[in-house]
Parts: sequence; structure tokens; C-alpha cells
Amino acid sequence: MSRVQATREGAAPPAGTLTVWQGAALYVGAVLGTGVIALPALAARAAGPASLLAWLALVLLSVPLATTFAALGARYPDGGGVSTYVRHAFGARAAAVVGWCFYFAVPAGAPAAGMFAGAYVEASVGGGRRTVVATAAVLVILVAVANGFGVSFTGRMQLALAVGLVVLLLAAVVSALPHAHVRNLRPFAPHGWPAIGSAAALLVWSFAGWEAITHLAADFRRPARDLPRAAGLAVAVVGVLYLAVAATSVLVLGPAAGTVGAPLAELLALGLGGGVHALAAAAAVLLTLGTMNAYFAGAAKLGAALGRDGALPLWFSQGSSVGEVPRRSLAVVSGLSYLALAATTAAAVGPRPLVLLTTGSFVTVYALGTAAALRLLPRGALPHRSALVALVAVAVLLVMTGWYLLWPLMVTAGALGYLRWRRAAGSPVS
Repeated sequence: MSRVQATREGAAPPAGTLTVWQGAALYVGAVLGTGVIALPALAARAAGPASLLAWLALVLLSVPLATTFAALGARYPDGGGVSTYVRHAFGARAAAVVGWCFYFAVPAGAPAAGMFAGAYVEASVGGGRRTVVATAAVLVILVAVANGFGVSFTGRMQLALAVGLVVLLLAAVVSALPHAHVRNLRPFAPHGWPAIGSAAALLVWSFAGWEAITHLAADFRRPARDLPRAAGLAVAVVGVLYLAVAATSVLVLGPAAGTVGAPLAELLALGLGGGVHALAAAAAVLLTLGTMNAYFAGAAKLGAALGRDGALPLWFSQGSSVGEVPRRSLAVVSGLSYLALAATTAAAVGPRPLVLLTTGSFVTVYALGTAAALRLLPRGALPHRSALVALVAVAVLLVMTGWYLLWPLMVTAGALGYLRWRRAAGSPVS
């Protein structure tokens, strides 16, 4: 049973195994990973040096978002994560919608993350698009296998990956800074000031993740204490590293910052010498593993919780309790990821549409999650005020996401249609 169910039924909740440091590492991997690999280039292409303002705005937005979701996870530790909070605030239909939006966003985002890493591998070994796609396919397999061993294993693996990530990014920034020039900030907004909004819409991908680890809240040893501490550590690490890498990319690479496919490799090559593309490729693969590992863990647990609550077929519910491994849900996430990768490859569209489709879903999750927080968290407390700030900011992001919100609207229709079918068939929905 979940901790929420155990508390309601008067039983002692089962103890989890995740520590504060493992939780912080999962947060860092979920939020920082693939964003730092490719998003500095995509943002610079959209807005030039003015993209730094978009980075700063989203770093600041991370504080209330992380505070809000950590407070919700501490109060309602359950594998349903945001779906559980929305159920308490708005009922089963809204919970199913937000659960589906998150669950079906991960298979769309995983191939994009894998292709970001594949671009680094291709820059090192060649092979063109075939190398990019093959790298993404192998990463999905590795993450699926790792999550099959359970959250204790993935937590330990994530801690090692996070330490390596921080060391790598600091090395890239410090070694490249001697090549920085302030003149690269001019012209500051070559595509106009509205382009900052376009850059911010892309960068939501980089900051999605503050809600992902809440699906693992019940697996912390002491969720009420450990989850907010883990989130606080992660906010500090993510904010400093994102701003450092983005600023260094613009100051060092200048106009080329928006054209290179692998900006991290370029910074390492400038700072440490020309023979580091293989190192950058290996680092990109490890960073992507960290991100995909965190999201697969959260999505697999969420799918099991949705099956338990009737928002997905009961078959998914295996693994919904603390300490269990949701292998059925994990298998579905992995299979859908391969389908998305195959479709993207056949259409030859690259990762950008997948990024925007995924961020449209995550912005929807954030909107419903922060709205739920306003109803569930104590009024006047810091988390409640943070939720209000986050909701206003997310409303702005919803507008900037534009027509890519059609995807979460389609998912919403699917979720509501499934619930209607269950009720017509006489099946309960909790």
C-alpha cells in the first residue's frame, strides 16, 4: 500500500530506502542532464545572447516550483506524485488527466534525450544519423534494465552519475573562461525581445523535473524531512551550473553558440585541447542516462499508481507499493519510447518537435500541480506563497508554448474518454 493509504487506514507506513543525497542526485539528473547538452545552443539560436535572460528567469522559477512540489511530496508521499495531489484537490478526472500528461510525455521525451547524446557520439565517431538513432536506442535499453533492479539500485547509480556531472561541467566552464569575450554579448537581442519567450519555451525542457521525483516520495526514508532537503540541494546545484554553462557558451563561442550541435564538447575542446570530443561524448551519454533514469523511475511508478487508482488498466498496478518494482509499467514506457524513436526517425524531423511536445505536457502538469498546491498547502506558509508565484509563471509559459499544447489536449481527451469507458463498463475509479 502507499503511505497515503497506510496513514488513512491507521497502519504504519512502510519505510523507503532513498537518502537525501540520492534524492538530490535524482533531482539533479532529472533537471540538469540533457538540458545542458544541447539546450544552450537551441536557446542561443532562438534569441542570441538575450537567451541568458530566459535562463535566469527559469532558474528563478525553479525555486518556487521545487519548493511547491517538495512540500506536496512531503505531505502526500505516494507513487502517483502530481496525480495524487490533483486527486486530493480536484478529484479523479483531473488526476487522470495530469497522470496521463506526465506518463505519456516521458516516451516522447526519451528519444529526444537520447538523440541529444547521440549528436555528441556522432561528433566523436562519425556515422551520421545512424549513430544518433542507435545511441538513443541503446540508452533506452540501458535505462529500462537499470530500473528493472528497483529504486535502491537506481538511486546509488544516480549519485555516482551526479558527482561526475558536476565535476565535468565545472571543468568545462573553468577551462573555457579564459577564451570569453564581452563583445560576444553584442548584439544582445539580434532576433528581437519577443524571441526571449521562444527561448524560454524551449528551455522548459531544461527545467522540467521538479515534479518527477515526487513519484518516488514514498521511497525516501523520511519523506517529510528528506524530500525538501533533497530539492533544496538540487536547486542550488542546478541553478549555478545552468547559468555558468549558458553564460560561458555565449561569452566563449559568440555567434557560433547557436550553430554548434554539441556546445559542451566545444567548450571542453577550447579549454582542454582538441582531443576531448570522445570524453564529451562519454559524458553526454552518462548525463543522458541520469536524466532518463530519473524519468523512467518516476513514470514507471506513476503508471503503477494510475493502474491502482483506475486511471489505467488494473494490469499496470503491479509494483505500486513501496519497495516493489513496477516492471509492467516500465515495459510500457520503454516500448512507447521505441515507437516514438521509430516515428521520429522515419519522419526525419529531429528532436526539436519532441522537445516541444514534451514541454507542452510538462507545463500542463505544472499548471494543475501548482493549482492543487494552492488548495492543499497551508495558507500563508512559504510553500503556499511559492505555489502562487509558480502558478502565475506557469500561466505565462502556457501562453508561450503555443500550439504544442494540442498534444496535452489530445492526451486529456484520451484520459477522459478512458474514464468514461470504465464507468460505462461498471469499473470503479478511485
